[in-house]
Amino acid sequence: MVNDVVSDMLTRIRNAGKVKHHLVQVPLTKMTLAISVVLKEENFIEDFQEFSEDNKNFLLLLLKYKGKGRNQKPAITMLKRISKPGLRVYAGVKDLPVVLGNFGIAVVSTSQGVMTNIKAAKLGIGGEILCYVW
Repeated sequence: MVNDVVSDMLTRIRNAGKVKHHLVQVPLTKMTLAISVVLKEENFIEDFQEFSEDNKNFLLLLLKYKGKGRNQKPAITMLKRISKPGLRVYAGVKDLPVVLGNFGIAVVSTSQGVMTNIKAAKLGIGGEILCYVW
């Protein structure tokens, strides 16, 4: 069992994108589900679906690609883990990061759920910076 489910999820997505897989299987937790919802809302993944196999629950993510044929490029160029179990990174509303001039997003875990840095700034709340996606 993996202790850091967020890093595990990001690594699986990163590895699948490099070899141009369209499906990624991720263990289902509340956090991986919340991050998947944010990635879908921001059009970084096509869709996701929950399923269970041998009494274990998983998420199946359908990755999004740009282009056709051999020239396909993943919609997710980079995934970078920020807050780790050994070193948590928090930011107040005034300190929320701007990722690539708002071309990318920061996934933030707030008291009102997991959301992007842009949405958290609009709501006027800060939280734990989980990762950057662009």
